[in-house]
Amino acid sequence: MVQSFPVPPLSVVLPGFLVLVLSLSFHEAAHAFTADRLGDPTARMLGRLTLNPLAHVDWIGTVLFPLVGMLSGLPLIGWAKPVPVNPVNLKAPRRDFAVVAAAGPISNLILATVAASVRAVLRSLTPDVSGAVGALEDVLLAAVVINVLLAVFNMIPVPPLDGGNVAMGVLPAPLARVFAQLRPWGFLILYGLLLTGVLWEITQPINNAILRWLL
Repeated sequence: MVQSFPVPPLSVVLPGFLVLVLSLSFHEAAHAFTADRLGDPTARMLGRLTLNPLAHVDWIGTVLFPLVGMLSGLPLIGWAKPVPVNPVNLKAPRRDFAVVAAAGPISNLILATVAASVRAVLRSLTPDVSGAVGALEDVLLAAVVINVLLAVFNMIPVPPLDGGNVAMGVLPAPLARVFAQLRPWGFLILYGLLLTGVLWEITQPINNAILRWLL
């Protein structure tokens, strides 16, 4: 017997999907901006120093996988095109590369904070959450939840996630070189953590703590 799951209406899926695409674009633009400020113009020269989603979209990671997850109820996995960074151009390559990596998750926490603040102001000014006001509040709530999820997930210290790149920048050089050897196996490690449920056991308490503070 095959169990069927109700397909969420487009009115629910589309706003969440748009929030995810914009959040991923903001995340990648933050990497590009930070790298440019620290001396590496690679991303800017490739047109990645922009909030335009078309510059950052990966059609599988940004469109296909998220839509499948949202429509099926499967775990939501998504990514955008990584921003290229040439450490040779950075003034302090290890340190600055870690700063560039951290900029993405930090940008998502900033977006989550802004969305939570606007939602709080909206609720204080307009107690009635029906109609357009209710729809706007739902979008703001989705922005908070999605951006916190992106920030926490990306800071998992497994390369090639941002957390892995930060770890390689702050660990002593000998340990960083050993840690870097995990990079070819990073996605396999992540999928193993995901399928065993360990990933959510690690990230969910952090997600919940940040959401309680913001909401």
